Amino acid sequence: MKLWGGRFSKETAKEVETFSSSIHIDSKMWEADIKTSVAHARMLGDKKIISLDDSERIIHGLQQIKAESQSGEWTFDDGAEDIHGAIEQRLFQLIGIAAKKIHTARSRNDQVATDTRLYLHDKIKVLTQELKSLQKQLVDQAQKHTNSILPGMTHLQHAQPVSLAHHLMAYFWMFQRDVERLMDSLPRILSLPLGSAALAGTGFPIDRQMVCEELQFSKVCENSLDGVSDRDFVIEFLADASIIMMHLSRFCEELILWNTPEFNFVELGDEVTTGSSIMPQKKNPDMAELIRGRVGRVYGALMGALTMMKALPLSYNRDMQEDKEHLFQGLETVLSCVQMMNLMLQKTSWKTENMSKALKADFSNATDLADDLVEKGLSFREAHEVVGHIVQDCISNKIGLEDLSLNTLKKFHVLFDQNTTAKLSHRAVMNARTSEGGTSPTSVEAQIAKAYEKMSLSSVVNNS
Repeated sequence: MKLWGGRFSKETAKEVETFSSSIHIDSKMWEADIKTSVAHARMLGDKKIISLDDSERIIHGLQQIKAESQSGEWTFDDGAEDIHGAIEQRLFQLIGIAAKKIHTARSRNDQVATDTRLYLHDKIKVLTQELKSLQKQLVDQAQKHTNSILPGMTHLQHAQPVSLAHHLMAYFWMFQRDVERLMDSLPRILSLPLGSAALAGTGFPIDRQMVCEELQFSKVCENSLDGVSDRDFVIEFLADASIIMMHLSRFCEELILWNTPEFNFVELGDEVTTGSSIMPQKKNPDMAELIRGRVGRVYGALMGALTMMKALPLSYNRDMQEDKEHLFQGLETVLSCVQMMNLMLQKTSWKTENMSKALKADFSNATDLADDLVEKGLSFREAHEVVGHIVQDCISNKIGLEDLSLNTLKKFHVLFDQNTTAKLSHRAVMNARTSEGGTSPTSVEAQIAKAYEKMSLSSVVNNS
């Protein structure tokens, strides 16, 4: 039974039905569709647009469909045009003619837009919880490694020593911004289209605020054309998801590099690695590589959604049926990748001794040698040049700055003194970075405390 067949005298071609069907993708929204329909039916009865008896029969029927779907007693017909039509057909089977009144004062245009927003809202709450679980994993591990030292890098070259805790906490704050972006988007997602009808609103005396309150939306869409015809909330989510995937990919790239024999900074657990079909010795970081590779799915979904909307005139166009392909692809990918990253970190062992050894004679203490001269009155540019000559000499002699004697240093500048050599150990260099947000143990401990406080406050807000 089609929802729109009265106008047509010929059957739709089977090829057209197959090509245009969306039930294989939008069936995921069955629960959201029932929820919005219940709210709509209750409002129709309350406003006497349909009788209270019909309203109650519709609500009871929809609740029965929900129970049947949850138990597996009823499954949608693969041949249905979409999940909205499939549910309405099942409702007709259960309660008869009253089911045909559910669509009073609404269109599939505002119905689908509402379902999509409600579905996305619920999934974002799941995603943010998974991100917070990942953040907790990061901060818990960071707390154990405030004194574990490794080369901090720029351009993938040794730059200055940092703690492993400091490195891990950098990702904590990236994911914190990801969580904040998602949470900031929720009021815009929860802008209620239902009541916009096809595009122009309705002449029935509906109460959109009543529906808005029951569905716990933040507001009613102010313009009916806008309510049914934009998918910027989908695009915004996919943009947010793309940033999350970018952050995950950067972390994965480091785990992949650190897992190589050349770095040997990390051991990924057997549970999250795989082997080779031909090389018995191999232990591959495949999960990290798959996350890195799946970034393309989410970026592609974002570009697909942007392109879908690029030149659409107001209001609804069937092109927008494709929004759910892009949305669900992006949503499912980012959620599974966050979960996998969390599991990988749980199964990771940090080789802190190798990290520390990698600092020997790497000249990542050169800035501190220059700073020592600056503290004694030399301009930084002059100090920079002096230390550059010292580094060049050390390279020629195959030694590190930390190996230089005071007598050798004084050959390059008279201002060096006994205090200079004490500043050149890599641990001293790390410990000296006491500025807020710096890598010294005291600064990182303050950062970790701030992170725990942030997570605690976030938990209170979510539970209130």
